[in-house]
Amino acid sequence: MIRTIIVDDERLARNELKKLLQEFPEIEIVGEAVNAGDAIEKIADLQPELVFLDIQMPGKTGFDMLAELDRAPVIIFTTAYDEYALKAFEVNALDYLLKPIDPKRLSDAVQKLQIGEESAGGLQNEASINKSLLTENDQVFVKDGEKCWFVKLSEIRLFESVGNYAKVYFGLNKPLILKSLNALEERLDEKVFFRANRKHIINLKMIEKIEPYFNGGLLIDLKGGEKIEVSRRQTVKFKEMMSL
Repeated sequence: MIRTIIVDDERLARNELKKLLQEFPEIEIVGEAVNAGDAIEKIADLQPELVFLDIQMPGKTGFDMLAELDRAPVIIFTTAYDEYALKAFEVNALDYLLKPIDPKRLSDAVQKLQIGEESAGGLQNEASINKSLLTENDQVFVKDGEKCWFVKLSEIRLFESVGNYAKVYFGLNKPLILKSLNALEERLDEKVFFRANRKHIINLKMIEKIEPYFNGGLLIDLKGGEKIEVSRRQTVKFKEMMSL
């Protein structure tokens, strides 16, 4: 069963979607939410694997809501506004359904869900759902101005402190998120993400080269071309971890 929440400010739209979803016994609707704030609470409490998410809601949009989640479930957008279609696909949602929802399109979306579940060996690793620690397979939602992305943590090579923000390096992108490096460090798996110095957390799997540096430190080349200095104090820890 795929634990599912419907987020939509219109009661009729929620009821219509629930009726359509009765055709899919694998979808278990565990909750409904009427706005972004309500949805954030329900997602935290009910830990769904799938969310049907309206984009345009009073107050915060669906995109704003996603930006506040630590871990993003699988998202299928449902909206009456087709101008958002491109943006939804930019953020790599599973699918995008235009209201009124066509049963055939809904069936296609659920089919994608099953394919994704088989290839990933389950939509979410149950252990990772129940722990506050994020695993490298977890998907996070990053919003910077009008741009949005779903990113697997394994694709992020570097977090860099910029005041109260953190710059997130993945692919050619470097968006800013409103999170401190200390807060991120608490949530990230230390076997994968290492605090190299006061300003940087690096993905150990993205290291290309390691060389000695000043004062007993190390200089690390990442796959994106960034050169990060490991402080002398952290070098001791790094060598222990990597058995150098």
